[in-house]
Amino acid sequence: MKLSVGKVFTVAIATVACGSAWAQEAQKHDEMSGRSTKDPIQAEMKLMDKNQDGKISAEEHAAGAQQMFQGMDANQDNRVTAEEMDATQPTPGAAHAATGKGRELSSAQKIKALDTNGDGALTAAEHAAGSKKMFSKMDGDKDGSLNVGEIRAGHQTLMMSKDE
Repeated sequence: MKLSVGKVFTVAIATVACGSAWAQEAQKHDEMSGRSTKDPIQAEMKLMDKNQDGKISAEEHAAGAQQMFQGMDANQDNRVTAEEMDATQPTPGAAHAATGKGRELSSAQKIKALDTNGDGALTAAEHAAGSKKMFSKMDGDKDGSLNVGEIRAGHQTLMMSKDE
């Protein structure tokens, strides 16, 4: 497998900020509320769309990313390690099953791509910055919000590595 630094960075931003762990959390939320869906993208959309307008605003996305970071930070030290991220990830291949493309990067690869201070862990600030960049890349029509199609396209093009 050959990945360019740019691809790793782009994939990592998407995976960390709006990753399969978030989709898994959304599916759990749906199951608990009796509105279970087999589509992790739809489940993610429902959980993040607080005002239920069918779109994810930049503010909703940032709030969801912050909630995801807090959920991954098991020891609450404001740093997420690969081990903490691994513990919150769904079964391997879940994102692949949802998108049908590529394979997921490891947690260590995701962190490395966003770890601006090089300490091997992801800080809340690094995660938030990555999330903001990912939102901008996914907002295909540049209307300041994400619809389900843009989220699905983002997962397909940004979240998965490609074997070359």
